[in-house]
Amino acid sequence: MVEELANSINKNIVLQVNHVTKQVKLDDKSLTILHGIDLEVNKGETLAIVGSSGSGKTTLLSLLAGLDLPSSGEIFLKQQPLHLFDEEQRSQVRAKYVGFIFQQFLLINSLTALENIMVPAELAQIKQARSLALKLLADVGLSERGDHFPSQLSGGEQQRVAIARAFITQPDILFADEPTGNLDSKTGEHITDLLFQLNQQFGTTLVLVTHDQKLAQRCQRIIEMDSGNLMRDSAINHLTSNLA
Repeated sequence: MVEELANSINKNIVLQVNHVTKQVKLDDKSLTILHGIDLEVNKGETLAIVGSSGSGKTTLLSLLAGLDLPSSGEIFLKQQPLHLFDEEQRSQVRAKYVGFIFQQFLLINSLTALENIMVPAELAQIKQARSLALKLLADVGLSERGDHFPSQLSGGEQQRVAIARAFITQPDILFADEPTGNLDSKTGEHITDLLFQLNQQFGTTLVLVTHDQKLAQRCQRIIEMDSGNLMRDSAINHLTSNLA
């Protein structure tokens, strides 16, 4: 059955979401966070999810990434039916196809910048993990900081390490949750440039949650959430490249 479902999905569609809802129990009541979401994301596309706090955007991102299960509906990531998988199966899908960037950076404090970048590659048993990490360290402008620990790095430097870590396995899809949320505006702009440069370099599909309208406008599409509903799905006409 799983194979039949996978084969029915257009291979150019990296994410397909069909009538997804999410409810949580609060005491004796049930709260609906997402109402019947339908969404498709194509290979190589960049998509921003925007909306006010409590609109459901972070919950949707968690479901898309297989970090949580929907209450009903279907979610396919790379033709894999996440809604039918247990945590171990979803973890395997994430390890194979997915990269993450978080607002809080989530670096391992006991490891150097270089070692933090290497971790996903080593877990995936990728050969030459160190040489790949060194290249990405250079790509994000931190060649001289590779032996520094997170506590010795600024917020912007930590996020650059996190971006390099996310790309080292060359994921098919990258999820970013408020990647500039903890940074000042100038540093945030630099991180945005870096994110889209690497995204274009690796041809990764990018799905991000953000309150930053400038960051959202750099994407090819913006979907707007409100009270758990997908209110708007807009294509952005860029007159110039994302790298401009």
